[in-house]
Amino acid sequence: MDFNLDETQDDLRGLAADLFGREAATSRLEAHEESGAPYDAGLWSALARAGLLGACLPEEAGGAGLGPVELAVILREAGAHVAPVPVLQSLVTAATVARYGSGGQREALAPLAEGGIVLASAPRGPGRDLGAAPAVTARQDGGGGWTLHGRTGTVPYAAQAAKVLIPAVAGDGTGLFLVEPGEAGMTPVPLSTGEPGAVLTLEGTPGEQVGPVDGEAAAGLRRLTTAGTIATVSGVLAGALALTTGYLKTRRQFDRALAEFQAVTVQIADVYIAGRALDVAVWSGAWRLAEGLVEEADADLAVGAFTASETVLEALYTCQHLHGGIGVDVSYPLHRYFAWAKHHAHLLGGVEAQLDTIGALV
Repeated sequence: MDFNLDETQDDLRGLAADLFGREAATSRLEAHEESGAPYDAGLWSALARAGLLGACLPEEAGGAGLGPVELAVILREAGAHVAPVPVLQSLVTAATVARYGSGGQREALAPLAEGGIVLASAPRGPGRDLGAAPAVTARQDGGGGWTLHGRTGTVPYAAQAAKVLIPAVAGDGTGLFLVEPGEAGMTPVPLSTGEPGAVLTLEGTPGEQVGPVDGEAAAGLRRLTTAGTIATVSGVLAGALALTTGYLKTRRQFDRALAEFQAVTVQIADVYIAGRALDVAVWSGAWRLAEGLVEEADADLAVGAFTASETVLEALYTCQHLHGGIGVDVSYPLHRYFAWAKHHAHLLGGVEAQLDTIGALV
């Protein structure tokens, strides 16, 4: 299988890398953290102007109509620069609505392409992994609409979102519903990444149905969430690897650069191998989703989720170790990469959940 990006995808990667490298530099991240703002509005606007927020939106919403591979390209660069913007949540939610929603719902995504709104989703319930049944139920009201009942897991950027996409059990099936977060109870839960989050309590909250309630749309959200998350984690590890190799080349001990010590090169090679292993799952899973090979994609995504939940965290421990004491200092950039990787491993459900998924698939 050829995992090289085509010309369009490579141009998109270059655009995203240049923009994030310029707009999410370490000094910019530090300034954002001191500001207390929920996300970097300047970076968000820059992403919109560059067309990155609209790249994977349908054409009727002002987008370019690109697919899962291009989505993974953008999210990997966001992870590599630990960019404090709701790009994962917004793009995954929008891609799901674009795939399963009505024409009107797709057209309503247009403000996202302009950076005018944020979207979010709640793909997992409290204490549940992505593959578990939703903790929320949907009931039809007398007018043919739906109301939602239950509690979500922590939803990043819930308070900032125009709409939150929530899976819910609806009779004998499972469906997706768009909810205005202001109509639900909201308990703020700050994330370890420094991003804002909240748990939504739904007590008869109106929900707008997205697609049929046969489980297909909910499964689509799960797949896109997994694909987007492991792409982000792939970028996180790539960014940490670049930071660590730069440090090893310049830090000297015993009149030699650390990179010249064999024990160090062996350990950093293991970090590189972990990144390559995850990349294979990321690109294979995204390509199969783009081709409609969902059953084959499930296996790739499960392997990628396991790698992101265990192997990547071990690799980041190695990066911290190779930095010495500065590796755990919050004034040094490496801590952001570890916090991001740990958070996304929790989002996926952890190692045991991934092993259960892989076991069920084989």
